[in-house]
Amino acid sequence: MGKRVALVLAGCGVFDGSEIHEASAALVHLSRGGAEVKIFAPNIEQRDVVNHLKGSPTEEKRNVLVESARLARGNIQDLAELKASEFDAVIFPGGFGVAKNLCSWAVDGKNCTVNEHVNSTLQAFHDAKKPIGLCCISPVLAAKVFPGCEVTVGQDKNVDGRFPDAETASAIAELGCKHICKNVNESHVDKANKIVTTCAFMCKAPLHEIFDGIGTMVQEVLKLA
Repeated sequence: MGKRVALVLAGCGVFDGSEIHEASAALVHLSRGGAEVKIFAPNIEQRDVVNHLKGSPTEEKRNVLVESARLARGNIQDLAELKASEFDAVIFPGGFGVAKNLCSWAVDGKNCTVNEHVNSTLQAFHDAKKPIGLCCISPVLAAKVFPGCEVTVGQDKNVDGRFPDAETASAIAELGCKHICKNVNESHVDKANKIVTTCAFMCKAPLHEIFDGIGTMVQEVLKLA
């Protein structure tokens, strides 16, 4: 029987929701791994709505669950309904929606707060010793909720201009966590906490390399499940 995996989304679109390519890559790799996937998102208002053509905020109001339903092809549930006992693992794709809607990292950095249902979901899987997969900016959720854990968001220096958000690694370290430098096609496994992370679009890299890196994260999560 395939592993049962919950996928948690943060909206739809890189600048105000889940990064679409990352969510899709995770779903493809989970499908290839024979996993049974159910998709969730919090039923809350987005922090902002961004015009992705212009890259600027609009006056619109949108709901995270409703927008995430676009990626889930309508087959989605409120995150409040997620029960860790019904799953073997949980995965969080990245995108600015993670830092805006699932927590307040985009505004408050290391002093951020985490959405109550996101926090309780992470705690429930961790307490049950079930693996947690995170990519792109999502590892900051683990860094905030699990002090002392190990994660990667790529490199801690802007190597060859490919890691423009390298300072995130320093903020993670300031939270008392250990940042592990990894390339885009790699992931890091914190065996003690069963947390698997990969940098994805935190690195400026060809799409296939990001896809492959997410694949290593998914494979490690399924191995631990």
